[in-house]
Amino acid sequence: MDGQLRPGTVITTQAQISYRVVSLLGAGGQGEVYDVEAGGQHKALKWYFSGSALPQQLEILTRLVELGTPDSSFLWPEDLALDPQGERFGYIMGLRPKNYKGLQDLLKCRIDPTFEVLCRTAFNLVRAYEKLHSKGNCYRDISFGNLFFDPETGDVLICDNDNVAPRDMPGLVMGTPRFMAPEIVRGEAKPSRYTDQFSLAVLLFYIFMVAHPLDGKREAQIKCYDIPAQNKLYGTDPLFIFDPNDDSNRPVPGIQDNALIYWPMYPQELKDLFTESFTVGLMNPNKRVTENRWLAVLGNMLSGIVRCPKCGAEIFFDNAHPSASRCWHCNGTVAMPTTLVIGKRRVLLQPDAILPTYQIDGRYDTEDAAGRVVRNPKNPALLGLRNESKDNWTYIKTDGSHLVVAPGKTAGIAKGAKIDFGVKTGEFE
Repeated sequence: MDGQLRPGTVITTQAQISYRVVSLLGAGGQGEVYDVEAGGQHKALKWYFSGSALPQQLEILTRLVELGTPDSSFLWPEDLALDPQGERFGYIMGLRPKNYKGLQDLLKCRIDPTFEVLCRTAFNLVRAYEKLHSKGNCYRDISFGNLFFDPETGDVLICDNDNVAPRDMPGLVMGTPRFMAPEIVRGEAKPSRYTDQFSLAVLLFYIFMVAHPLDGKREAQIKCYDIPAQNKLYGTDPLFIFDPNDDSNRPVPGIQDNALIYWPMYPQELKDLFTESFTVGLMNPNKRVTENRWLAVLGNMLSGIVRCPKCGAEIFFDNAHPSASRCWHCNGTVAMPTTLVIGKRRVLLQPDAILPTYQIDGRYDTEDAAGRVVRNPKNPALLGLRNESKDNWTYIKTDGSHLVVAPGKTAGIAKGAKIDFGVKTGEFE
């Protein structure tokens, strides 16, 4: 495939770095993306088509380069590149590693990540957008076309960040069909943090359910999937497929099986957030689920996965069944290990399990470990929680007596005992 720029072409950026075009990587509606190299370091160059190389787009890019990336998860515009005539331009960004896959690979079953990886992907994705929004920016076009993730680790990379616009600057993109908030589909609003939150909820639903939250019986009955039909399904008359008060849009067995299969596998608190997103939050932007609420639930899910002892399937801890859960794969009973409860946050205390710092203080900007579950060297059947933080803990025994747990020391895991972490107190259940 031939591109606008031939291999060997040299593009000089505003930072006076000369990049040599290596090869064309792909093309989209706005332009082409190239592998470029300077001093042995490879980057990606997005070069706009003439019809997309608009002054407003250049203004947005200039602002984004000045702001800098809100998080390493974004393949953010790093530097601007202009042709000598100033009529065409592009920008430099990081080059996506080949091991990162698109969500389309998940939807088409080309990859098979674990539930833990899916949870970590979702967690990292939400955290990235929270950082973006906290700096006053709106992404405008959240969809599965802009997300790439490592199917082994759940690390994410978000591309097409030239869609991002600060709150005080109009953008050129309204969103992707089927991901746009209903008020945008109806032409009643422009992209905002609230519309991003709707699109993010749709993307999360795809990650976990491999389906669209509004595609049920109504979508299956449509014979002509034209613009009026799409406007009705996603704009004027949207209905959540698992709406608790209206079952008229349930998924159709044999046609929309993914949602029917996956929905029962997840803990109730995740299903509650989806239900809230696509019922009260469907038409009311002010009542959409915030990023921090998603992070709290996703953090619980990451800390609440246990393996079925019979078949090895991953099972999520569910507050609705705190003592035992039923394996979705073999239908066996899975006993839950002792749990550390810190407010609404829960961590299953399995051998080698990590107690993330965010499960204590609710700050999701780091995944540092505050503690780790270890075995007693003299009696491996006994477990303890080792302090891996820099602060002393106070261990409160069931009889009310107190012990100081210094960094590097271990507190015994015993139901009814508590640990005062300084900012919060957790109890073993």
